[in-house]
Amino acid sequence: MKYTIVIEKAPKNYAAYAPDLPGCVAAAGTRDEVVELMREAIEFHLEGLRRDGDPVPPPQTTAAQVDVAA
Repeated sequence: MKYTIVIEKAPKNYAAYAPDLPGCVAAAGTRDEVVELMREAIEFHLEGLRRDGDPVPPPQTTAAQVDVAA
């Protein structure tokens, strides 16, 4: 499965979250680190859902970038 993550640049780090998995978040010093931490966080989150007998939400969120006049 492929889940979309949103990565935000903060003044001193990067933060990310998965819109399809509320509460699944990570922060790290670099973009690459936060992507890897999100991969681990998503796997952990899904394991917890399965263990608790909760449904695993299917990936539904997509992302796009648009050009606008500056």
